Order: sequence, then C-alpha cells, then structure tokens
Amino acid sequence: MIIDINCDLGEGFGNYPMPNDTILFDYISSANIACGFHAGDPAVMERSVRLAHEKGVAIGAHPGLADLQGFGRREMRISAKEAYQITIYQIGALYGFVKAAGAKLSHVKPHGALYNMAANDKQLAEALAQAVYDFDPHLTFYALSGSEMITAASRLGLKTASEVFADRTYQNDGTLTPRSHKNALIHNQEQSINQVLRMINQQEVESAEGKVVKLKADTICIHGDGPKAVEFAKLIHERLVNTGIEIKPTT
Repeated sequence: MIIDINCDLGEGFGNYPMPNDTILFDYISSANIACGFHAGDPAVMERSVRLAHEKGVAIGAHPGLADLQGFGRREMRISAKEAYQITIYQIGALYGFVKAAGAKLSHVKPHGALYNMAANDKQLAEALAQAVYDFDPHLTFYALSGSEMITAASRLGLKTASEVFADRTYQNDGTLTPRSHKNALIHNQEQSINQVLRMINQQEVESAEGKVVKLKADTICIHGDGPKAVEFAKLIHERLVNTGIEIKPTT
C-alpha cells in the first residue's frame, strides 16, 4: 500500500522561516509551499523550493486568500473570477523559483479558507480547478476527499489527490470541523495516528458526532506549525512504514 504525506511549508518571512521546515522535509513526500498571499515571500519561497528539490520532495503551490494578518484562514467574499486570477498568479510566482532551481512543479493545493470555501462552493471549486488546468493540465490537484473541488477537477480531466487530515476532526458530511470550534484539532498523537490508519486501511473516518464517514485517502496532510510538529511527523512516518505502508508522492 502507498500513501503520500504532504505538509504546508514555506509560511515564514524573509530571514524568519518557520523553524520546523528544514527538519520536516525528512518525513514527508510532498510539500505545499506558500506563494506570498497568506504567508511566505520571495526569500522563503526560493529557500523552500531548493530544500524540497534537494530532499527529493514533490513541490506544490499553496495559493491562498490575500490575508497575511489572518493567515488566510478568514473567509472573504470573492468571485469565481477572482479566485481563478489569484490562483493563476500565485502558481506562477512559485513556478518561477521552481524553474530557476531546475526542479518540477507537481501539484497545487489551495490553502485555508479558500480551500474550505471551495470544498462546498461549486463555482469556486470550478474556478480553482480551471486555473490549475489552464496553467498546466499535467499538475495534480490536491483537495478534500469527496469535495466539490475533486468533482470539478475530475470533470476537467485533472489528476486529483483526495486529501485527508491527520490532526483535524470531521463533520457528518465529510467536511472538516471549523477551526472556530473547540474540537477542531486533535491534540493526542495516538488518536491522530489511529485516525490516519483507519482512513488509509478502511477508507473511512469517525466524525466528531460519532458517524462513520466514507472517504478516499490518497494523501495525508500534517501541519508543520504546531509545537510538536516535528515529533509527530517523525512518529507518523515511522508508524506507517512499520505497518508496511510505503510513503511516496502521488505524482
């Protein structure tokens, strides 16, 4: 069995990169690199791309809403056309550094509120998928399993990676519990690992309300900005490998 482990990285600024980033590259197979709208800047983008390339980690663009203060996690009223434009813009920004490094851009994963909005909004989902397709139809679109984004991308013929989350709880409809809810995050590492193993092996997750929700797990997202991010990344990597699961990019 094969699974991809992805992580959102490059979310620091200038001479202040995220402290865990360099170490996390050793435990993941794909990196989603911030493109400057919700986090990141040219210095961090260049450094992150080169690190990923050196470590053999698949490089993805991580476009978000233009909201540095809110880290792209606050919903904004944008049109489908605007969603298309900001996605194209941010992919292009990261691609410049990818090309300069002699590397390859493999995928695109929307960030934060943009991701959550498009999971349920058909028009936004279609705009994001179209932006990825128009930039390069050979890219893989990372999106929430069972979401409108997966449907939109599949309709265009884009390769998709259905994403599940190690440290987030789910609602009965398969969406993520909003971060505004106190039970949105899973802090217990064993609980997170057990959830991941169930999602991989049984293609299901238990919602916060106790309902069994079916899903597809191509790639697991772990977050790199928590106090125990490196410890958890190392632990989940070891546990998956020890249970016979191979970790490699989807592309």
